Amino acid sequence: MGSADTVFALADTASSVQRFVSVFFQVYILLILAYVLTSWIKMPYALHRVQRFLDDVCEPYIRLFRRVLPAIGPLDLSPIIAIITLYIAQTILVRLIGHLL
Repeated sequence: MGSADTVFALADTASSVQRFVSVFFQVYILLILAYVLTSWIKMPYALHRVQRFLDDVCEPYIRLFRRVLPAIGPLDLSPIIAIITLYIAQTILVRLIGHLL
């Protein structure tokens, strides 16, 4: 295996890891959006397991922002800040992986 093959292998690995990280963050952002939507409407009993799953997955992360941000009346801004933070972390992590590999 020559040096050119090694460089191409590292570049392929870096792009694969970057894609994995991007998809992971995007799926978690979609889960947070689903969590917010299901919190607004009353779910049928058959979908309570889905709502509990979303609570278990999203609530610990959003709770970090709820401790810092006060609620503005009935409006909770913590999911918005959580999504923005995830997007920023995704961008930084993807660029860092690109520079390291």
